[in-house]
Amino acid sequence: MEKFRAVLDLHLKHHSALGYGLVTLLTAGGERIFSAVVFQCPCSAAWNLPYGLVFLLVPALALFLLGYVLSARTWRLITGCGCRARASCGSGLRGSLVCAQLSAAAALAPLTWVAVALLGGAFYECAASGSAVLAQRLCLDRDHNCAAELPLVPCHEAKASDVQDLLKDLKAQSQVLGWILIAAVIIILLIFTCVSRCLSPVSFLQLKFWKIYLEQEQQILKSKATEHATELAKENVKCFFEGSHPKECNTPSVKEWQQISSLYTFNQKDPYYSMLHKYVNRKEETHSIRSTEGDTVIPVLGFVDSSSINSTPGL
Repeated sequence: MEKFRAVLDLHLKHHSALGYGLVTLLTAGGERIFSAVVFQCPCSAAWNLPYGLVFLLVPALALFLLGYVLSARTWRLITGCGCRARASCGSGLRGSLVCAQLSAAAALAPLTWVAVALLGGAFYECAASGSAVLAQRLCLDRDHNCAAELPLVPCHEAKASDVQDLLKDLKAQSQVLGWILIAAVIIILLIFTCVSRCLSPVSFLQLKFWKIYLEQEQQILKSKATEHATELAKENVKCFFEGSHPKECNTPSVKEWQQISSLYTFNQKDPYYSMLHKYVNRKEETHSIRSTEGDTVIPVLGFVDSSSINSTPGL
């Protein structure tokens, strides 16, 4: 039981990092399966390039869009700044910044797919062997039929030995591009993390406390919402069968739900830890928590919008 508790505590403390790690492993495993089982290069001058690019890029695009769909911030942005503009979403710059952060988070899985695919080499070998531009460069000082036989190289069907040897060059190019992509992503991520932490309006320990608060808030919200929904459902079912009138059950209004579901903005004067915290402290004054002067979107505080009832660990 103690070991199980230790594992659970580890998951609660590092669920974000573990989640990204799991996504990376699943993406890499999926690419290996696709490469070994599904992918079959047609070895045709007309089809090699589009076939290889489709396997390299289309799954990456699908994973990128899936990253948007699975993000709680996406739905906060859409419902808060949607067609009916039910809540104030602030300036276009603020929405653009949130979209940029969403794109960066959603890019993890597709970049992993492309990097693993390039390290494997199969997709690039097929696509590059069908490129007329690369053929001109690769076939310099080689057999006069090199350009015609190059599309056959991925299938090991090229008759000229020096043309078939180009497969090693294509694989090397693919792997070099893969390592360059990995290095570029790591460098950009490091720079972004350093800059965002440097510009953080709160200290390191307060940021830790902030994350603990959000976890506890979401756990209590889930528990209280379940309790309230159960009580409301029981009362409605009871009244249905008994033909009686229901007791008054105070449930937040549509406007109140909308206000605590909007995108979080930080204000140095009133540093609230969540939209719920902001709503509880401001509703007595203005009955609204719409954006006021000084509210800004801080990249390092993006985790505030990422928390949601369904994604809270351990519930």
